Amino acid sequence: MTRALIADDERLMREQLRARLLEVWPELEIVAEAKNGLEAVALTEQHHPDIVFLDIRMPGLTGVDAARQIAQLPTYDDAQGWPGCEIVFITAYDQYAVQAFEQGVVDYVLKPAERERLMVTVQRIRQRMAERAKHSAEGADSDNAPLAAHTPDMQQLLQRLAGQLNPQGPAKLQWIQATVRQAIQMIPVEDVLFFISDEKYTRVQTATVEALIRKPIKELVEEIDMNLFWQIHRSTLVNIKAIAGVSRDERGRQLVSVRGLTEKLEVSRSYAGLFKAM
Repeated sequence: MTRALIADDERLMREQLRARLLEVWPELEIVAEAKNGLEAVALTEQHHPDIVFLDIRMPGLTGVDAARQIAQLPTYDDAQGWPGCEIVFITAYDQYAVQAFEQGVVDYVLKPAERERLMVTVQRIRQRMAERAKHSAEGADSDNAPLAAHTPDMQQLLQRLAGQLNPQGPAKLQWIQATVRQAIQMIPVEDVLFFISDEKYTRVQTATVEALIRKPIKELVEEIDMNLFWQIHRSTLVNIKAIAGVSRDERGRQLVSVRGLTEKLEVSRSYAGLFKAM
């Protein structure tokens, strides 16, 4: 059974969407309801739903910011057995948002939810979920990796929407202040080949410098321009221009080659679908 979570700060909107969903998708199980973005993230981590319906404007944490945090939750990277979820935004008519959603990266439901439009959304979701299930069933990768639920296109869209919802928000990072041996060095973000994290530090690698910072990947995703980087692992961001190619090792894992370096970066199961043609 497909499982879903609804997040909206208006109780009547939650009830109306629940009723409409049960009309057009009777076998859908609503596992939880959230009243704000923070609850949505926490309940998603708890229940691991297949779909999360997020009101785009909620107090405290917007639906867009909640979606960005949900995209960073542990999945196959940490042996959770959860491939991530489909994101569907609930919104009053917003020209810019709707134009963005029509690109097909994520779907949306207009308030109040109408049966006919909701049926279109449900059909699209089912098709995307079926494509990922087919990909896994066919064993396109040796470890049966799913198609990525949270793609670079989605990350870029969420970043743009977050900027529209909060135009006074901080500008994207242009420089990384990092420790190189015993000194502090300012590194232009565009010069970074990749970021890779362990439990305590994030390594910043350029063509000539290896440095450390105390900032996890999930924060960097919020702060840097995601038009410049792809996330290929929960702990790894790679500069798009630095990708030289993708290969497989003897275990079937995808490895990204970085221009100018012999080191290769592992692509996790959750993101292996990014290179599904390999």
